[in-house]
Amino acid sequence: MLARQSDPIIAVATAPGRGAIGVVRLSAQAPLLAAFSKALLGLDLVPRQATLVTLKDAEGDTIDQVLALYFPGPHSFTGEDVLELQGHGGPVVMQLVLARCMALAHRSDERNEGAWGQVGKPGALPRLRMAEPGEFSQRAFLNNKLDLAQAEAIADLIDASTEAAARSAGRSLAGDFSREIQHLLNALIHLRMLVEATLDFPEEDIDFLQQANAQGKLTALVDQLNTLLPLTRQGVLLKDGIRVVIAGQPNAGKSSLLNALAGAELAIVTPIPGTTRDKVTQTIQIEGVPLHVVDTAGLRDSEDVVEQMGIERAWGEIGQADVVLFLHDLTRWTEPAYQRDEAQIAAHLKQSRGGENHNQTPPWLDVWNKSDQASPEVLSGINSGLVSGPVLSAKTGEGLNDLRAQLLQLAGWTGASEGLFMARQRHVQALLKVQDHLNLAQAQLACAMPALDLLAEELRLGQNALNEITGAFNADDLLGVIFSEFCIGK
Repeated sequence: MLARQSDPIIAVATAPGRGAIGVVRLSAQAPLLAAFSKALLGLDLVPRQATLVTLKDAEGDTIDQVLALYFPGPHSFTGEDVLELQGHGGPVVMQLVLARCMALAHRSDERNEGAWGQVGKPGALPRLRMAEPGEFSQRAFLNNKLDLAQAEAIADLIDASTEAAARSAGRSLAGDFSREIQHLLNALIHLRMLVEATLDFPEEDIDFLQQANAQGKLTALVDQLNTLLPLTRQGVLLKDGIRVVIAGQPNAGKSSLLNALAGAELAIVTPIPGTTRDKVTQTIQIEGVPLHVVDTAGLRDSEDVVEQMGIERAWGEIGQADVVLFLHDLTRWTEPAYQRDEAQIAAHLKQSRGGENHNQTPPWLDVWNKSDQASPEVLSGINSGLVSGPVLSAKTGEGLNDLRAQLLQLAGWTGASEGLFMARQRHVQALLKVQDHLNLAQAQLACAMPALDLLAEELRLGQNALNEITGAFNADDLLGVIFSEFCIGK
């Protein structure tokens, strides 16, 4: 994509389908777009002023009445000249506008080669092509209109599934997260300067590091990073949400729990075991955090081929879950056969979640259902602390709030979304790399005779990891992966 950065690009910037308004966006280097817009619309546009104009095809027939907006670079979204045509949002109308622009741009019997403006007819826009996903935002990044974290926030704002996620993405787009990273960078660069000065002037008697309190500055930098890292993880939760899988034996109430959490009848509920044969997924939100809840087939030994397929898929979903809700049926809890099957499922769950010590993988949560139908003996045991985990009734809704709170706690949510910025998993990984390098730097600086060249290298690597977040230090393949996830026209 980067090799074709100089090409003019065009795309429909609004969502596919019918709508009141549709927008076609063009971006090109000056002065070609100004000449093109005059040839297309028959007038000179006043920069940043909406102009109502009739758009016609090559034969002079009307295509649509559009609002035309011209943004000369560098004062535009991409940093290049940008033209936006806002017309009626029918897909046929948008395709006609696109076709007219493409036909005008390439109107020449000659090949569009050589210097721009020296081939084709006046107003031609050589090499105009359809934009690739995220290419407008990529050009904004490459032209220093925004950094990489802000560019990612554009896609996150569009994809936000909750109000809290949208507000947090807006803060990241406004630069809140980038400013936190820049504060870290400034402190790290200053610390590198002190170390490099000591390396460059070893003959001096002045100990630059002690005099400048390098140890204290490094400690403050680590503390600042340790404060930012949990906030970044919170931002990831707002973006990606939590994948919650409901598992358990048939008729434990898994489908009822999904319906209760979603507040709608999404899954079929019957007293017949094995009703759920395939996964049912619904996204809900708790305190602004998206939860992707998956109801699965009941876990048991079955000779039904279709049910076996559903059970295999259930175990597959369990292996990919952030949190597993192991649902127990309190009305059958005292039955020996039921307890035996529960123990088998628990053993399989431990294996699928990483063994007995599954601290490094997301845990499961024991959930006790049908409290409204449980016997007095079972309820007495519950009240005496016989079981751990939320006790609820998916039928009546009792205990659901406790379940919601424990779900968020397991996922690592602290409950503070105000002022939070959006983040991505790659940002967390970058900060963890910075943390590792700073810890190694601290270990070097704590030595009686620190190896200053190794200290300087750890600080340099830490700075490079920070730069990966905002894109100040990046590889072309990283840009390709990030911007390919954007929608076309953005």
